[in-house]
Amino acid sequence: MNVRRQHISGVALAAVTALGLGTLSACSSDSAAAGNSDKFDVVASFYPMAFLAEQIGGDHVKVSSLTAPGQEPHDLEVSAQQRAQIEESDAALYLKSLQPAVDEAVEQSGVKTKIDAASLTKLEDHGSLEDSHEHEGEKAHAEEGHSEEEEEHARDPHIWLDPVKYAEVAKGVGAAFEKADPDHAADYKKNTDALVKKLDELNTHFTDGLKDTKSKVFFTNHAAFGYLAERYGLTQEAISGLDPESEPSPARIKELQEEAKADGVTTVFYETLVSDKTAKTLAADAGLKTDVLDPLEGITDKSKGDDYLTVMEANLTALKTALGAK
Repeated sequence: MNVRRQHISGVALAAVTALGLGTLSACSSDSAAAGNSDKFDVVASFYPMAFLAEQIGGDHVKVSSLTAPGQEPHDLEVSAQQRAQIEESDAALYLKSLQPAVDEAVEQSGVKTKIDAASLTKLEDHGSLEDSHEHEGEKAHAEEGHSEEEEEHARDPHIWLDPVKYAEVAKGVGAAFEKADPDHAADYKKNTDALVKKLDELNTHFTDGLKDTKSKVFFTNHAAFGYLAERYGLTQEAISGLDPESEPSPARIKELQEEAKADGVTTVFYETLVSDKTAKTLAADAGLKTDVLDPLEGITDKSKGDDYLTVMEANLTALKTALGAK
């Protein structure tokens, strides 16, 4: 579906706006629908992309998110209304491979500026940090002739949980905004520099806070923290793989119980947008504590902060406690 904007007269435009603005505005939970303002309209795929757009765009942009607050983003299905919303936007900011339905909708749209955050930094395969049953599944699929597809899906998309990589993405987004909306390029550059500075400071906080801990191993609900673990010399052990809805095998649960004893693990982390049942069951069986380590896929009333920066600081505090930071 490639519907392009068409030039119509001012009278017709006023009529269309009067009749249709109320209907279109209902398509977005965050703001009026994209494509109907005098600002640079950006559709973001989910919270980490929306945060970047808001921070970098400032007063010059209007940002709407395809993923509603509290909605688990991995399984998002894009509605016909949302496809129309993307079509009428000035830019779409998304992270390819995290939300396949969004990838398809953006690629099929006629939106002029398409910004794939995954192309602005290097995605890595964190298979060595995930549980063994994930590898077995990948191997089986590869043997069935799907090796190329599996290789693509093996790349970890959770780049925003590494402040350094997130800063790289921010710089790329800023450059894309400058090119697409040159009238406000100076402000986009200024805002990007300010955000990168904040992310650099966050990186310093994590580096200093986690450099001297009793343990380097932490347990998570799903394998979202591979980049963070790699950045700060930690080891992530995930109950599930990259998919938060996947179920661990009994062998994996037993393996984690044994690793908890061997590595001095004190805490099993769960998250706010998916069920905590498995994490709490593992913790109870192994005599461990539980706490939240937020993958920041959305901000809700349960989040330990109002935005990316404050929730990441809360994550740091939780890690320091669980790992026995000195």
